[in-house]
Amino acid sequence: MPESALVVETPEEAAAQERAPLLVLRPLEALLDAAGIGAGPIEARMIGDGHSNITYLLSRGGTDVVLRRPPRPPLPPSAHDVVREARLLQALEDRPVRTPRVLLLHEDDGLLGVPFYVMEEVHGDVIGNALPDRFGAPEAREALVDELVDALVELHAVDWQGAGLDWFGKGDGRYLERQLRRFTGLWEHNRTRQLDEVDQLLAWLTEHRPEQAESTLVHGDYRMGNVMYGAGPADARPRLAAIFDWELATIGDPLADVGYLTANYAAHGIDSGPLASLTPVTAEPGFPSRQDIVERYAARSGRDVGDVRWHQVLAGWKACVFLEGSYKRHLEGGGDDPVFAEFGEMIPKIARYSLEIAEGGTP
Repeated sequence: MPESALVVETPEEAAAQERAPLLVLRPLEALLDAAGIGAGPIEARMIGDGHSNITYLLSRGGTDVVLRRPPRPPLPPSAHDVVREARLLQALEDRPVRTPRVLLLHEDDGLLGVPFYVMEEVHGDVIGNALPDRFGAPEAREALVDELVDALVELHAVDWQGAGLDWFGKGDGRYLERQLRRFTGLWEHNRTRQLDEVDQLLAWLTEHRPEQAESTLVHGDYRMGNVMYGAGPADARPRLAAIFDWELATIGDPLADVGYLTANYAAHGIDSGPLASLTPVTAEPGFPSRQDIVERYAARSGRDVGDVRWHQVLAGWKACVFLEGSYKRHLEGGGDDPVFAEFGEMIPKIARYSLEIAEGGTP
């Protein structure tokens, strides 16, 4: 057995490895049996980009479910909290938010070395590098983005207090202030080198911080690559079926999600920056622009969106902080993902692009 096998059959095989596996199948099968989820041996396949929390598709006895867990320890402070994420999804289950249903939450770290949860599989397409054939019609491109915006409007409209989410974050209107303070501390913890551009971003954000108008549920990582469009015939209008990756969700300023979405959105005819490289397909002709997204959100939500540049810059600065943490793990030999090595050059590019936004040079 390879020393670094990610999936093993038994706890004995796991104990024999130099590094812990991500899945141990036999005890996991017993846990699923007790919960009435499928029957028989598990076939496991990693899905998603795998750069933060890790997601596996588990197939057994004709039943397919999805397991979500943190990466291997050690983990950065307060990061990869899948228990908090699962409890949020449970609280939203009967609310008009497009979320998958949690089937099992395992808070004990005795089985896999970390807590994890199991949720239903949602069928459809996550859009990234290429557009599925069923969305080939010109009108489908606008509909895909309309759905992306409408689902965000629904998310921000949730009565989070009525959903019992008072514990989930502070609705005191000081979210933006806390973001700057928290991520400044995280940058000092994560940083591996001197990056003047990142410090310049913080200075600009601090000087220009707007007042927060209201507090809503915010996703924190809302972009095309973190949603799924439901399966359907080629002539059907696209329908966004589920929003994934709620790790960064909290109670905060809804405009932060609008800024993040547009900063991560590849638009036709402009330099969309390194953050948008994860979903380049929307840069093709026929997709709405970033300004179209902002205008649709304002119209559907009834909010005064104003100038979203500050929130776009915040998204870039936070990405630098997060990715530097992953790059630090790579330098210390603790990162499993080979993509982490690329962050050494990517982070300064994100910072420079975000400074261009701050200076008004990027639409």
